[in-house]
Amino acid sequence: MIDGALPYLRCPVCRLPLDRGDRALRCPRGHSFDMARQGYADLSAGRLPHTGDSAEMIADRAGFLAAGHYAFIAAALAEAVRTAADHLQDQEAIGVRGEAGAPPLIVDAGTGTGDYLAHVLDSAPTAVGLGLDVSKPALRRAARAHPRAAAVLTDLWRPLPVADACATVILNVFAPRNGAEFRRVLRPDGWLLVVTPAADHLSELVSAHGLIQVDPDKAARVSGALDEHFAPAGTTTLRAGLRLSATEVRTLIGMTPSARHVPVNALPTHDRTVTAAVDLSVYRPR
Repeated sequence: MIDGALPYLRCPVCRLPLDRGDRALRCPRGHSFDMARQGYADLSAGRLPHTGDSAEMIADRAGFLAAGHYAFIAAALAEAVRTAADHLQDQEAIGVRGEAGAPPLIVDAGTGTGDYLAHVLDSAPTAVGLGLDVSKPALRRAARAHPRAAAVLTDLWRPLPVADACATVILNVFAPRNGAEFRRVLRPDGWLLVVTPAADHLSELVSAHGLIQVDPDKAARVSGALDEHFAPAGTTTLRAGLRLSATEVRTLIGMTPSARHVPVNALPTHDRTVTAAVDLSVYRPR
């Protein structure tokens, strides 16, 4: 629902607060932004150089996540949020209170279907969630992923339509990292949680079907995007062996960028075990 996150949203044109009309969000200067009938708000201001993941990719992702194959990632994020709550300087716990009595805000930058945000909100009983993404098919699902989650169409590479220093936690799972904007939006005592593929992520499928490999310079690129604004506070590598049917392997490949160049007739026709390996990194604002 957009209403819970509304106090934290800002007009993408003039940066003033927004109020909700029947089917639109408006600022005091009269800038107006449509609410899609599926429940997400379009705060892109028409500035979208790309459209993100396709409906087919999102459908595959939704099916794969619903089957619980990446539940270990969601559980680790929820646990990290609980740990963040224990270290916050001026509130008892996430889900207890935020600034000036407002509920704490958890932003999911690159939310996709909203699955990870929904799991985190389940562990933060009164926090508000805000999922940001450039893909309309993703946001149609994210808008109904959790009763306390709002969904907003925006480009992560541009200034985010979010107030300064309002987020208690930012999640960033397999998504672009805009270090300057994440620092602006995050509270001084907040936590940034970043999930990236480890070197051996889906290695069996990479070798068998020519999937896009994990960039060997991935860690350096992440550091380059974040180090000016954030200090690393630790990284944990998470691994799980996934026993997948042939259909599930096709679904997994279909939800990745490799879906655009892996021919269907090259996909497996038998069950197999696949390694899922990711790095969960914690960052604190500098």
